[in-house]
Amino acid sequence: MKDYTYDTERTCAKKINFSIDEEGRLHNVSFLGGCPGNLLAIGKLIEGQDAKKVADILRGNPCGARGTSCADQLAIALDKNIH
Repeated sequence: MKDYTYDTERTCAKKINFSIDEEGRLHNVSFLGGCPGNLLAIGKLIEGQDAKKVADILRGNPCGARGTSCADQLAIALDKNIH
């Protein structure tokens, strides 16, 4: 399993930490900052899910006028780290 940290842009959360196992599944997703209840729920919902599928679902989800969101930033982080 490999651990990753991603510095977010234009969101309340400042960092996203996550792991991807050898089979491409997500684990231990956590956000530093942001809306705690919503972001804890995202982490629980995607635990053990295929990272590529999660990125496809979350990509492009905006938060107000920011043009991105914590979920979208997670998709971007996954896209950069899925091999």
